Amino acid sequence: MRRKERAMIFVAVLTVVILASNISRLRAAETRISIGVTETMETFNPYGDSVSLMYSVWCQVLGCLGTYDFDKGQHVGLLVERWEIKDPKNWIFHLRKNNRFHDGSPVTAEDVVHSIQRTRNDPLSKQRQNISAVASEAVVDKYTVRITTKEPTAPLLDYLFDRIIITSKAVYAKYGPDVADRQYPIGAGPYKFRELIPGQRLVIGKDPTHPMIKQYPLAPDEIVFRIMREPEQRITALLNNEIQIAQFVPPHLRERVERSPNHKIVKFHTAEIMFLAMMPKVKPWDNKLLRQAVAYAIDRDTIMKTILRGEASRLDGPIGEGQYGYDPNLQPKYTYNPEKAKELVKQAGFPSGVDVELSTPVGRYTLDKQLTEAMVPMLTAVGIRTKLLTPEWATLWANVQVGKVPFYYMGRGGVVDPSAALSQYFETGASPRIGYSNPKLDELLAAERQAFNPEKRKKLLSQAMSLITEEAPAHFLWRHQLLFGMAKNIDYRPLPSERIYAWNMKVNK
Repeated sequence: MRRKERAMIFVAVLTVVILASNISRLRAAETRISIGVTETMETFNPYGDSVSLMYSVWCQVLGCLGTYDFDKGQHVGLLVERWEIKDPKNWIFHLRKNNRFHDGSPVTAEDVVHSIQRTRNDPLSKQRQNISAVASEAVVDKYTVRITTKEPTAPLLDYLFDRIIITSKAVYAKYGPDVADRQYPIGAGPYKFRELIPGQRLVIGKDPTHPMIKQYPLAPDEIVFRIMREPEQRITALLNNEIQIAQFVPPHLRERVERSPNHKIVKFHTAEIMFLAMMPKVKPWDNKLLRQAVAYAIDRDTIMKTILRGEASRLDGPIGEGQYGYDPNLQPKYTYNPEKAKELVKQAGFPSGVDVELSTPVGRYTLDKQLTEAMVPMLTAVGIRTKLLTPEWATLWANVQVGKVPFYYMGRGGVVDPSAALSQYFETGASPRIGYSNPKLDELLAAERQAFNPEKRKKLLSQAMSLITEEAPAHFLWRHQLLFGMAKNIDYRPLPSERIYAWNMKVNK
């Protein structure tokens, strides 16, 4: 090799080394927050899952219409600047004209219409319930969208905001869904994808040119979401400074975090409702008396006092205090009454008892396995002989979404206004997760959505929730007082919806 060629190669190698070194230094100078989370991150398709964490991730990266501001107690626009109700069935949404995708192209009404249609028509979509109320969507002009509902739908924003993920129509048309989602995840959010390893971690980085980032200049440059389903794993990683935020610290591990001079516990009441689901289309859960027996068999107060150490509030219906439409006098109320549960099992046609299988997540929710383990002997004692199944969360969640799990423990997050959640789980044809069908309930849910008068709507919601409680396709248990472990230099207040938005965080030097 000639001397000149060797010199050129040396210069090229040196250039690569210097560039790599500079990138490394730039990354090292970035503010970074790693979060130990429990939810599944399995797909590049933004419409291919329906879990709280991923809605917030997609919202931050791809963009969404708006979200709910818990401080203001109202919905606020993100990509949307304002909206108006032209008549009970027609809503007009005005987009901000400075919205840009990461490739510099404008976000237009055509992109919003495309995204709603993809939510509906994508073969892998698991978010169709979010547009169940929508009859049609149309472009009014470049930055204006009309959404027409099948019936008047007062809580429409709860269905659409931070649930409709906006993707580029042009990128989709050019590359098709697989390539567009995996190789060109061009969004309009304040963060960009850096890495996704399904089932392990997801990394997003700040787009410093985004208008929203200018409002939140101290937002971290990078967020790393790491799947850590075991509480011990999350706590150990936190105390070893491998992560800066640990989701869902169990009450019995709280003191371990608080004893650390460099860490703290932040607690908040979640808007997530925890319940036992029983599918009426599958025997023996087609028997209402047996479903009611489950409700009388479980001593919620003792479980909350002992296992949860008081870090939960009891549910005597689908929702609790502070959630829209909450009625403290809702009937019926199920008290712990094992004798009544035994009698109901016999009346249901099982004088010698009945064998069932209860599926539980493991590490998805606070002490989920331990809580269901405590329920098993309570159920067995009244004649509902219960075998506990503990499948992997990804498997369980996939099967729940297609209606293959007859009896399971689960949570439904983000329930501020219960309309969307009640429809999703209990309205005929809305989703197969429970598969419940009751024409009377369908009428009540349709009527509450059409009631723009708040008092009338709350009355109809109360009637619907009373019917669900009495029919018991689900037995509502509690809302957790959630504990997050954090490094002391992290300033972050978790949201009741459990959405995790990086713009709500900052790293104190």
